[in-house]
Amino acid sequence: TLYYFIRLCLEKILLQCILQSRTLSGADAINALRPFYFAVHPDFFGQHPKEREVNENSLKRLNGYLENLQKPGFRSFKPTQLTFYVREREPNSSNVQESFSASGFRAVSFTLHTRDLLSTVLDILNSCSLSTEHIQSLNVNSQPHKEAKSTVNRPIKWDKTYYSFTGFKDPEEELEQAQRVETTLISWLDYNEASAVKKLKKSLPLRKELERLKFELSRQLQLSDIRWQRSWGVAHRCSQLHSLGRLVQQRPELLKNVKGRTVVFTDRSGMSAAGHIMLGTMDVHHHWTKIFERLPNYYKLQKSLLLLEERISQLLGGIQVIHIEELQPLMTLEEYYETLDSFYNKLCDSRLPFHPRSLRGLQMILESDRYAPGLHESGHFMIPTVCDPATLQWFIFAKAQEARENLKRKEEMMMTEKELIDASTEKFSLGRLYKEPSVSSAQMIDCCKRLLEESLPYLQGMHLCISHFYSVLQDGDLCIPWNWK
Repeated sequence: TLYYFIRLCLEKILLQCILQSRTLSGADAINALRPFYFAVHPDFFGQHPKEREVNENSLKRLNGYLENLQKPGFRSFKPTQLTFYVREREPNSSNVQESFSASGFRAVSFTLHTRDLLSTVLDILNSCSLSTEHIQSLNVNSQPHKEAKSTVNRPIKWDKTYYSFTGFKDPEEELEQAQRVETTLISWLDYNEASAVKKLKKSLPLRKELERLKFELSRQLQLSDIRWQRSWGVAHRCSQLHSLGRLVQQRPELLKNVKGRTVVFTDRSGMSAAGHIMLGTMDVHHHWTKIFERLPNYYKLQKSLLLLEERISQLLGGIQVIHIEELQPLMTLEEYYETLDSFYNKLCDSRLPFHPRSLRGLQMILESDRYAPGLHESGHFMIPTVCDPATLQWFIFAKAQEARENLKRKEEMMMTEKELIDASTEKFSLGRLYKEPSVSSAQMIDCCKRLLEESLPYLQGMHLCISHFYSVLQDGDLCIPWNWK
């Protein structure tokens, strides 16, 4: 009929206009986003594990969004909220490779709801306060005959009655709605529940296998615990435990010195600053074998390290030197010993007049990428390894009482956090409720309190992770931001 013929013609015209309106190719988009990638790439956040993890997860979701934009005929777009830690720029630097300082970074959150690469790239750069001047040259290069095709590329603006008559969706109206809509917990769960349930059911047999392998290896080797540095999938973790099990069968004599220790699967092999045995997931059995052979020497170095921490504590009025895995970069025992030794020598030369045991009960960590001392909300001092001794003395004296109050509040908050996690798990019949290391106790408490006020039947039996963004993990875990709406 004439109606369907007209409709078919109009669909072809619209599709052609949509395709021609994309002024950037995938390669152009990557080039245009180079300043952004340089500002947020996880490799530049090695000294900041929580910020690195947030950026890693956000980049995965951003790449998925960009890939969808390039799929022919892809129409199902929903607003995507992202959070990145962006490295601060030096104000007077003109060289891109040198334009970022080591002084710090800032958190940036924005929502993507654009339907073409150019608008998306501009939104990302503008949201992060990065220059967009280079976009113009990329755009010109991608359309060398722009003037000749100006009449073809002109977008057609149909009268509102066209959409009423044909039943097509008005793209302008859809865009306005997407801009107005803010992702809410209820709407997101409603949209993603089925996918999460399917993935969770599929992963259940592997989860049981993982628990079995972990229990058997821990019992066989008399380990204190088995952990993972990153949030690898369940299948990946099972594979790593199978590899360790094979090594136990092949070389049982190598593992006699691991009793009471914690094994951590991570990016490199060795012993961590916390005294845990690190097994690099990319290393072969030959590398793991060398680590187990070196354990007696590692234990000797660890004793020397503990003695060094005690000497530093004596020089600083009894303050305890600690290493917090969740907040500090993963350091080897050798690296941490060198850091402590350098700091100890600086203290010995300065001869600071701290009264013995005047700071007992307080805690401090050493940070090689910090330039000024700070006090964490959890109560521990954050001391730069290059800190001037006089500045160090003044800062600790000035903040000692506040530090004690923070430590006391931390203990109270941890108890409250555990109670709320238990209450939330019970109310919603959750399979598991946990948080990412980058989420503080205060944030977790706020999140759980608000969850307990809701009725959420979607969550029954699910694994819920409190994070900084919405996501469904590969094994069916639901990630929601702690400050969900």
